[in-house]
Amino acid sequence: MTSYNAAVSDPNRAVDTLTRLSTDNQLAVLWYIYKQMGSQITPAAPGSSGEAIAGGLFEQVKQKPHQEQLEIQRNIVANEDTQISREYGALSSDTKLAFWYFLARGMDEETIIPMPSEYKLSQEAENLLAAIETMEFEQQITVLRESVIKMGAQPAQGSNI
Repeated sequence: MTSYNAAVSDPNRAVDTLTRLSTDNQLAVLWYIYKQMGSQITPAAPGSSGEAIAGGLFEQVKQKPHQEQLEIQRNIVANEDTQISREYGALSSDTKLAFWYFLARGMDEETIIPMPSEYKLSQEAENLLAAIETMEFEQQITVLRESVIKMGAQPAQGSNI
């Protein structure tokens, strides 16, 4: 309960708590944050090159079978060294936010593997989500941004991504 109380008032603690969760709990919390914030979240600077880049990466994921889509998301969250995770790691913070926005929309449209209806968050993830829900909108965006910035593998040196 301590991390819940600290997370209520401190977005940085919320991010730390989120990154300590299991990969699937992190994905679920991100999904619930996007669901809760709904239409208030849009890609940064619609029509920008970042949105186009995020859309291109999203399209790569969308073309995969659902189970592979889930693995790609898990790899990004876990900083696994895969092609798409490296491509994601090379994105700007706003472009990373746009990518997760597109994934959340894709889950709504079922072009991306949806959240299983029977999925149960861990108690720590439930507490964290409750804490995030009490934050001001700007604090929620901070939690979201700082969380997704840390995800993805480092781009490879040279011409290899």
